[in-house]
Amino acid sequence: MSTPAVTRAYVRPRSYVRVAGPDAPDLLQRVLSNDVLATESCEALLLTPKGRVIAPLLVWRRGADDFLLLTEPELGEAVTAELRRLRVASRCEIEPEEHASVVVLGGDGGIPTRDFGVPAVEVLDAGIDARPPDEELERLRILARTPRWGRELDGGILPAEAGLDERAVSFTKGCYPGQEPLARLRNRGHVNRTLRVLELDGEARPADEVRYEGRAVGRVTSAVPGLALAYVRVEVPDGAELEVGGARARLH
Repeated sequence: MSTPAVTRAYVRPRSYVRVAGPDAPDLLQRVLSNDVLATESCEALLLTPKGRVIAPLLVWRRGADDFLLLTEPELGEAVTAELRRLRVASRCEIEPEEHASVVVLGGDGGIPTRDFGVPAVEVLDAGIDARPPDEELERLRILARTPRWGRELDGGILPAEAGLDERAVSFTKGCYPGQEPLARLRNRGHVNRTLRVLELDGEARPADEVRYEGRAVGRVTSAVPGLALAYVRVEVPDGAELEVGGARARLH
């Protein structure tokens, strides 16, 4: 991985799991939600059979039989344990690795990331001088509608509610755990709420109620001054005037 030209760089806390061996490509293609063999890197999900999220992943194919899975800091052990359980007789190693991730906005030469809605890459072990995540980075994440584990994502969230079916799910490759309920929802139903961006006249806090025409229609999950992410019922129209914490808000 080449070192990118640095514009703005931020530390990205991560856990890392290596999956390597002759059967690694087949295993990951069978158990992850996206087509991990189509490109060098992609977003994917590790799901329960009922289509609930165990962990969001960034999958990087380092070699023909060598993959590195990047996930949230608190999910590394869960990913390792679940993949080992699903491995059965597959000839591959599944082990944690230690690295240091930096997100470079406007850079190239790393693993592309869509998490912030602007051209950006994630770089490992490059020794780049990076700042801690701040309000600017959080604002970009909110505008990009990227869910964060422990805020917008947990074991009770469906990928379609968080918009992850648009970026981390293949509906054309073979079966994987959770594939059937995801396909059924896409073809014959819809979710009741989705993750949406709110413009605020004031400030909001996570768990603040979102109200529309006098009734509760959702809750805030993340916020910075003037902006928030919230799960809002799908029948609320784009541009609707809302109320959050007693202040006016609008669907972005």
